Amino acid sequence: MKKHNRQIIYLAGFLFSIPIALTAYINSSYLEQFIDKDYIGLVYTFASLATIVSLLQVPKILKYFGNRKAMIFALFTAFISLLFLSFTNGAKIIIPAFILFFISIGLVISSLDVFIEDFSEKGSVGSARGFYLTIIGLAWVIAQLVSGSIINKGSFEGIYLLSSIFFILVIIIFLTSLHDFVDPKYTKVPILKTIKTFIKNKDLFKVYFTNFVLQLFFAWMIIYAPIYLHEYMGFGWDKIGIMFSIMLLPFVILDFPLGKISDRLGEKKLLIFGFLTIALSVLFIPLIKSPIFYVWTFVLFMTRIGAATVETMNESYFFKVITEKNTDEISFFRNASSVAYIIGPLFASLILFILPSFEYIFFVLCAVALLGLFVSLKFKDIR
Repeated sequence: MKKHNRQIIYLAGFLFSIPIALTAYINSSYLEQFIDKDYIGLVYTFASLATIVSLLQVPKILKYFGNRKAMIFALFTAFISLLFLSFTNGAKIIIPAFILFFISIGLVISSLDVFIEDFSEKGSVGSARGFYLTIIGLAWVIAQLVSGSIINKGSFEGIYLLSSIFFILVIIIFLTSLHDFVDPKYTKVPILKTIKTFIKNKDLFKVYFTNFVLQLFFAWMIIYAPIYLHEYMGFGWDKIGIMFSIMLLPFVILDFPLGKISDRLGEKKLLIFGFLTIALSVLFIPLIKSPIFYVWTFVLFMTRIGAATVETMNESYFFKVITEKNTDEISFFRNASSVAYIIGPLFASLILFILPSFEYIFFVLCAVALLGLFVSLKFKDIR
């Protein structure tokens, strides 16, 4: 039964990831039609703050409604927000709809974590997480293959409308299945106590920090890389779509085998390799002065080899330390993404105001990746 339920979650995760991937790299460019690009980061910051507040309530929500019903509500909220993004043009509606979409994504990811952890067999957490990340990576690759051509032939609004259809499919999955899912006993722990748990538990603290650094990398690349490639390097959206689809292949190729390797060898060495690869490849981004397709594709591909390695090791390590009952710890761990979307854009906005060129943010991102490398050196493997 667990295997069957896990397959359902894999399918749901795949279908859910496609609309997330379709919209992720165009959100900043779409928002730029309504507000100046220097202030886009502030919208992400506010959306992330709201997401953090929402995720802190996850244990209470799950205890009252159950994970399945909470999932359906979050999916429906995302669907409605995408419709607003598809059919309205005013900033007064677009920005709140984007924030609502951002919040609902965080809630869905948190609920999926509970399902995956509950359906995973002990002793194969790394394999289960690695396979799940592989499926998600495949969804991102497929989405990038089609997103650029859709924008060239249609509009940003068409992407959001297409994305909403996938949310309907995921809603149907949860309406018609997993009725036998038994919620674990969720316990609401005060946030300060959860923070103290992460501070006192060195394993949790280190993996939270490396996860935060990774999410900071994702935030900066998702918000600023499309703008840099399109406006400064002059690539069309069709070329960017192909470039990003190739860039994301490491998440399909590496996640599952890396998960299996982590079950046998541990995570430390691969974390070090991942962060070193990210730092070196990001360092090259501002040094490339010409829009040469294969050069940019190779460098972006290398960044994701590092990111895929770090992501799989973070997931494997964290879920070896906790169980599905630790919803506060899971929510706090997932908050790293929201915190990164607060600090990252604010920091990047400051850099854009102070430093003379847009490309300097990538030098700073390289330094951030080196911080992740430093912390990785202090890991102790859990077998």
